Amino acid sequence: MSGDHQTLALLLFSAFVAVTLGITTWVSRHRQGSAEEFYTGGRLFSPMENGFAIAGDYMSAASFLGISGLIALFGYDGMLYSVGFLVAWLVVLLLVAELVRNCGRFTLADVVAARMRERPVRIAAGTSSVAVSVLYLVAQMVGAGSLVALLLGGTSEAARSWTVIGVGALMVVYVTLGGMRATTWIQIVKAVLLMAGTVALTVLVLLRFHGDFNALLNAAAERSGHGSEFLLPGLAYGGGWTARFDFISLGLALVLGTAGLPHILSRFYTVPTARAARRSVVWSIGLIGGFYLMTIVLGFGAAAVVGTDEVRASSAAGNTAVPLLALDLGGGAGSTGGTVLFAVVAAVAFATILAVVAGITLASSASVAHDLYASLKRPHRNTHRSTHANSRTGAHPNSRAEPRSEVAVARFAAAGIGAVAIALGLLARDLNVAFLVGLAFAVAASANLPVLLYSLFWRNFTTRGAVWSVYGGLVPAVLLVVFSPVVSGSPEAIFPGVDFHVFPLQNPGLVSIPLGFLAGWIGTVRSSEPADEAKHAESEVRSLTGAGAV
Repeated sequence: MSGDHQTLALLLFSAFVAVTLGITTWVSRHRQGSAEEFYTGGRLFSPMENGFAIAGDYMSAASFLGISGLIALFGYDGMLYSVGFLVAWLVVLLLVAELVRNCGRFTLADVVAARMRERPVRIAAGTSSVAVSVLYLVAQMVGAGSLVALLLGGTSEAARSWTVIGVGALMVVYVTLGGMRATTWIQIVKAVLLMAGTVALTVLVLLRFHGDFNALLNAAAERSGHGSEFLLPGLAYGGGWTARFDFISLGLALVLGTAGLPHILSRFYTVPTARAARRSVVWSIGLIGGFYLMTIVLGFGAAAVVGTDEVRASSAAGNTAVPLLALDLGGGAGSTGGTVLFAVVAAVAFATILAVVAGITLASSASVAHDLYASLKRPHRNTHRSTHANSRTGAHPNSRAEPRSEVAVARFAAAGIGAVAIALGLLARDLNVAFLVGLAFAVAASANLPVLLYSLFWRNFTTRGAVWSVYGGLVPAVLLVVFSPVVSGSPEAIFPGVDFHVFPLQNPGLVSIPLGFLAGWIGTVRSSEPADEAKHAESEVRSLTGAGAV
């Protein structure tokens, strides 16, 4: 790319970073010592504000860069991501949002621990939440590296690596200084910028084809090199039984995974009531639905205007399709319009990455501090009586112990999680970001969703069932990814030079999601400790009515 692209895009990057750091500094002047303030922003956000923040959290680099790139490369099959991400919100709205807001306080583990023995449940749920968050963070890091590699002409691997490190450092600053309040306002600003940029590009694509969507599809099919097959199922997932099962696995992971994402669940605690949580989801569905419909236009637009071969030449995974489309729509390389539009889109994508990594880091550091640290710090003891009393207030049974030290641990955890995400992001830099997020969704749907649904709806669910459910989904999901073609045995793998893969599918959801539910059922029926029906009745009333919710 030309020097003009670099200069203008870097100026816009710097402007967004300056604004977000200003928000963080302003928020940090408020009292951040209490866990309530740090984790939930004091529960002071309105449904509309929280809806924009949820949309900002959800519309990640995978959505803006990855999905459009997959559609540009694979046509119809790439749309599975758009449909899956959107349909997933119906599961969240119908089964999760209001009940989680009533039952929990800060994290997923709060919901499960309301009727179980605290320590084993919190350790299991906290571990799975951190694993999901790190996988999700890796995708954002890869998106940042791809974006800057395009900006610098793809010649500097060192610059790409330093970009990943810089994004990690910024996310640690956002979380440690500003907590949930700063993160939420950064998400809101980012959601507005992303929607504005996506609308502008969609309008320009449709104007290029005079509003004729059929003409757009025909041009995309022609430039793709695949002809009419580009508009039919099977280009990416039609090669054989392995590809077909991968298609089913990915669909399950996308539709079921959202309800188990820690950074999405934590958003329901930032509003004052369960009704506000439900209204937040309605706001976010409107924004997210419009956005994913527009990514379909952008994906086919990139194929039609830029060409599939050019997209693949720039990034084999398709991560740079939207910036290249913006460059062409603005007038092409060297033109003022192309320079400006490319720089704006690159800056919006970079803003998207920064905002999403802040939300994920906050959720995962909260799991480390509120679940793992608070559980391990206290000696093991029978907490039935204290848990029963605290379930009416939403308090952690260890909440008498140094809330300020818990917040301090969360800040240190943010730095540690950032370091891990940076290292993995450098390893996985050649994979598609939407594909990486699909893996995170599979782990979330395998480890978090079964224990959440069982806790909310199964009267006989026990502590052993909860622990088995989490580990029974988490361990197989992670192992299947490690021994899949994603890591070794294929030219696109993280380690292409070796081959130790034994699992043929790229996404583990088809196997690991049923295993999570099965493990929870087996653990419950084989448990020697009976379920506490009184605590289940109390949590059921609380989840459905909000009585006693924080």
